[in-house]
Amino acid sequence: QVHLEESGGGLVQAGGSLRLRCKAIGRTQGPFAMGWFRQRPGKEREFVGHIDSGRTTHYADSAEGRFTILRDDAAVNTIILQMKMLKPEDAAIYYCAAGHYSGPYDLSRSYSIWGQGTQVTVSS
Repeated sequence: QVHLEESGGGLVQAGGSLRLRCKAIGRTQGPFAMGWFRQRPGKEREFVGHIDSGRTTHYADSAEGRFTILRDDAAVNTIILQMKMLKPEDAAIYYCAAGHYSGPYDLSRSYSIWGQGTQVTVSS
């Protein structure tokens, strides 16, 4: 059984940067595809980005050019979401997801494993 642990959330000023980490723990074989989603207050969970079992990435329009998903080469099945030029509208709970075997990578229902989420707050 696999579970995901996110870390790295916090408070940052607008224009600043933050780095989130997600580690898959348990009986894992990998690397495997993983995604990032976020949920802003009063909104539905939305896609942020995805990395396949290699290093190919895809991003939501809101994240393109500002967010980068990387694999942590020092830790198997650990990915990093590097966020820069943060805006107040980026404030949300950020979730890591895995278990994507079929379906569009930008839909939350395509993933079967979720982390507990980490809060990102951006002050204006």
